[in-house]
Amino acid sequence: MRNAGRDFAALVMALAAGAAAAQEKFPSRPIHLVVSFTPGGGADFTARTVALKMGDILGQPVIVENKPGANGLVGCEAVAKAAPDGYTMLETDRGALGVNPSLYKKLPYDPLTDFEYVGVVTTAPYVLVSNPRLAAKTLADLAALAKAKPGALNYGSYGIASMAQLNIEALKAKLGIDLTHVPYKGAGPAVQAVVAGEAAATIASPAAVLGFIRDGRLRALAIGTKRRTPLLPDVPTLAEAGGGEDTLAPTYFAFALPAKTPRAIVRGMSEVMRRSVMSPDVVERLGAAGLEPTGGTGPELLELVKRDIPRFRGIIQNIGIQPE
Repeated sequence: MRNAGRDFAALVMALAAGAAAAQEKFPSRPIHLVVSFTPGGGADFTARTVALKMGDILGQPVIVENKPGANGLVGCEAVAKAAPDGYTMLETDRGALGVNPSLYKKLPYDPLTDFEYVGVVTTAPYVLVSNPRLAAKTLADLAALAKAKPGALNYGSYGIASMAQLNIEALKAKLGIDLTHVPYKGAGPAVQAVVAGEAAATIASPAAVLGFIRDGRLRALAIGTKRRTPLLPDVPTLAEAGGGEDTLAPTYFAFALPAKTPRAIVRGMSEVMRRSVMSPDVVERLGAAGLEPTGGTGPELLELVKRDIPRFRGIIQNIGIQPE
């Protein structure tokens, strides 16, 4: 099976050397996958799961490196400035590509020109979770507590204008409540803050919270899906809980290479990514963590980024967040 995978990789990469005028077979050394978020969340789980399978197919290890900070900015900048030779690849999320252009006056990368997109790897709904010591067993309970003491309860996000903040601010508006925003450096720290009782609530991908929910350290109040998930069958959808059907926009985790990476390498890596994501064992592992294998294309991702930038700019302006 491993040899078959390498034969496949050789086929999809065969044109790369010629296109890049390279003197060596690609890949001839390990590939570094830079994850722009902390360990412990859906981005990290996606990266490590898919990287293992890609390494099997390519015959070279895909080494995951976490470079978190500034809503994904640090990792994105690092890859945007990396050599365009296919050996440094980015995994980031919807916020880093669609939100950051409206958040920073001098963003050190341009999502529309500084990357060659490989494609969306997985998509993930958000689960709204609270500390179980909080006297709120439902979303309605949380809303009642917040209305009784406006601003007394706080929520954790992954940073200023992160997907967590934008989504919870939309939920606040929908419910007519006031929660105080506390930014953390990623999904993992935000979730840990709720577990520790430093924050009352947050949202995260299922991969980041399933273990805590199952062992009782977090309480799931709602999930942003149209139907209940088999992973959390007793957790209502956001619509069922009274928060509206589309209030929590899902995120995605996507791969990208630096701009000017040879097109043959980009196409080859995209095909290897899709093959990896759709492998039965990977599908099962991702699904068990609440992640939906997507295996999208680079052009599809570019079009999504083009639509998201003006969409999230409007939300940021409505909240009143000023670009830094």
